[in-house]
Amino acid sequence: MTPTSPTHHTTPDRTANRLETDCVDSRSRRRFLFGVAVASTAGLAGCVGDESDDATTIPTDPVALTGGLDCDACGMVIEEHYGPAGQAIYADGEPTDREGPARFDSVTELLVSLEDADARGWDPRAVFVTDYSRVDYELETRDGTTYVSTHAEADAFADVAAVRFVADSDVHGSMGPDHVPFSESEDAEAFADEHGGSVLEWGDLWNR
Repeated sequence: MTPTSPTHHTTPDRTANRLETDCVDSRSRRRFLFGVAVASTAGLAGCVGDESDDATTIPTDPVALTGGLDCDACGMVIEEHYGPAGQAIYADGEPTDREGPARFDSVTELLVSLEDADARGWDPRAVFVTDYSRVDYELETRDGTTYVSTHAEADAFADVAAVRFVADSDVHGSMGPDHVPFSESEDAEAFADEHGGSVLEWGDLWNR
């Protein structure tokens, strides 16, 4: 099927970002079975339970996942593929091989990683996802499947507690079906009306 022209969704003062992917993985979605305490103003500590002054001076703000940064789960370059991205800041400094948050090119992989982190005893201090209410996103149909553009600049991210997720829609990200986040409830509802799915809060998502 010949791809249709991308549908452009405009939000003031944002730049459209159309991206193509070489392949889309059809790996299955996995359930998120535990809760994550999100503290938007907490500091990034060097280890779990560290209450030192140094720990509270390190901000837990989202960072840009651009410049060729790859996904910690699948290794794909985040800005070169479709869909919402995610990042998590840990109290124990994980990942230990580099600075910065754990980073992902899909909300699905972010959730799976958080499940693994919980099993290892890692304490997430802050978790962020792409906020599609903040960006000019595009939808593109290729071979009968609709994909949503990715946005990996720092100001495109919002705290997971501040967004609503459209789950089980017909719109795909880099790993196939994904949860599309919006900070504006009306945006999420409109997206679900057009593309199917359910509008869920973060707590609903982890209790599925």
